[in-house]
Amino acid sequence: MANSPQSKKRARQADARLTVNKARRSRIRTFLRKVEEAIASGDKSAAETALRTAQPELMRGVTKGVYHKNTVSRKMSRLSSRVKAIA
Repeated sequence: MANSPQSKKRARQADARLTVNKARRSRIRTFLRKVEEAIASGDKSAAETALRTAQPELMRGVTKGVYHKNTVSRKMSRLSSRVKAIA
């Protein structure tokens, strides 16, 4: 348990960051789910537009510190190759 004023403040900050980061992660997952659903439906144009809208959200997650840069790059690469593979 936090005892000093500094540790109490740090605990409050950690709670606030947890709330914000949880919302950001959820938002990004929603965009990724839309891309996945478009890929599963086989609609290439819908998948491409969903991917284009998801890309800035993923990169925003990197700048906000929610995801690592390489993780997002890997996700984008795999998603784009799956979108390209749609006949």
